Amino acid sequence: MHILVTGANGQLGREMRLTAVGTAHNYYFTDIVADGDTLQLDITDAAAIRSFVVDNHIDVIVNCAAYTNVDAAESNQPMAMLLNGTAPGYLAQAMAEVNGLFVHISTDYVFGGDPYNTPCKEDQKGTPTGVYGQTKLAGEQAVEASGCKHVIIRTAWLYSEFGRNFCKTMLQLTATKPRLSVVFDQTGTPTYALDLARAIQHILADYEPSATATSYSHSGIYHYSNEGVCSWYDFTQLIARLSGHHSCDIQPCHSDEYPSPVKRPAYSVLDKTKIKDTFGIRIPYWTESLRICLENIKQTS
Repeated sequence: MHILVTGANGQLGREMRLTAVGTAHNYYFTDIVADGDTLQLDITDAAAIRSFVVDNHIDVIVNCAAYTNVDAAESNQPMAMLLNGTAPGYLAQAMAEVNGLFVHISTDYVFGGDPYNTPCKEDQKGTPTGVYGQTKLAGEQAVEASGCKHVIIRTAWLYSEFGRNFCKTMLQLTATKPRLSVVFDQTGTPTYALDLARAIQHILADYEPSATATSYSHSGIYHYSNEGVCSWYDFTQLIARLSGHHSCDIQPCHSDEYPSPVKRPAYSVLDKTKIKDTFGIRIPYWTESLRICLENIKQTS
């Protein structure tokens, strides 16, 4: 299959590049700015997307691109909507026109407005509390409205060896700060981007035999994060412990001690039963994945 991966210079895009090595598929990795390993593609340009898809006989698009700065989205709603809401619709429409599959990455931030304390299921109503979540929910709706074969994956608390993320920030802070306060009243599950990339590869392998069919029985919304539950405080504690940063005094604090332009979900644990049952995916426990990621960071630093 010919597979286009957008946002290829981001965390998940970089992991997709690693997991693509050795597969039988022909990959095109793109981002807004080209480098030695990626091509340039503006996903806000519907005509450019359509030309790229037709010219390169694309069978699948995996959309890893997004406007992910949650706080900045509050003051830059047009750009957030363009990247998170409108562009996925363009990509999905291009796939609809060639009977291809669109794999789209969404977020736990589509939830948060209603109080709950059980893992969120795919059919739970979206109640986003800020622009980021609102625009990502709009993107999901645009994909569904396109009529294309699609797999929408909501994920949460993404981290990796690449780019800027909570894990790398806490790794640096616990190594250099004598004391640190971290929020304990937001609960979710860290997701190692490499695990998510492998899950996507599993989904692509499932799709390949039916690539020429006019429909795909597994089209829909799915949830993926690592297994388990923790707070940002728990996450930080384990990062420090596994890294040997024992001199940093890490203390729990409340969310309101760190004022933010947007209210983040207090509980965004995702129920992953559907993706496991549908695709037979085994999901690693979050502490084991964190251990692997930290070891990879150590080896590359």
